[in-house]
Amino acid sequence: EEKKEEKDKQWYQRRVREKKKGGGAKQQPAATPAAPVDVSRLDMRVGFIRTAKLHPDADGLYLEEIDCGEEKPRQVISGLVKHIPIEEMQERPCVLLCNLKPAKMRGIMSHAMVMCASTPEKVEILAPPADSKPGDLVTVEGFPGTPDQQLNPKKKVFEAIQPDFLVSPEGNALYKGVEWRVNGKAITAATMRGCGIK
Repeated sequence: EEKKEEKDKQWYQRRVREKKKGGGAKQQPAATPAAPVDVSRLDMRVGFIRTAKLHPDADGLYLEEIDCGEEKPRQVISGLVKHIPIEEMQERPCVLLCNLKPAKMRGIMSHAMVMCASTPEKVEILAPPADSKPGDLVTVEGFPGTPDQQLNPKKKVFEAIQPDFLVSPEGNALYKGVEWRVNGKAITAATMRGCGIK
């Protein structure tokens, strides 16, 4: 297990070095030292997509009802129509980012974001462990902070963190080379490898 984690970290560090060779602006430092900009700021939980239907006013969007362990399911809008057939969007577990500021998409409010392995050509919904349940928290070892109640879109916290999300060669979701976990078990992509997550 330790060797595997070390391998993941080394693979991630190589990726970072390759990116740096290509240049690119450095991330802005966090506005307050009390709240580091890392994955602990994100409230990611296991969700369960109860239903998904086409958005009434947008061909490329699904309108979903997702259980994330709260009193009522959340209404979520995802631009996945071109990548995932509607029948594969029904009654399936997912990983949900829950503390984005709710946003109106083509006239309907969206209250979370479904996390996916992603390239321009292909997208897969990340799969939490089989024995997890809606509301279970996603953790990353070494980043013990408390999630923001709601991310401030002006601070661009998610945008600063997201480039460090990757799917490992084994198919596990990573942040800075460390696995995302639910109850100690990895979150995975079905077939995609070595790609980003968003």
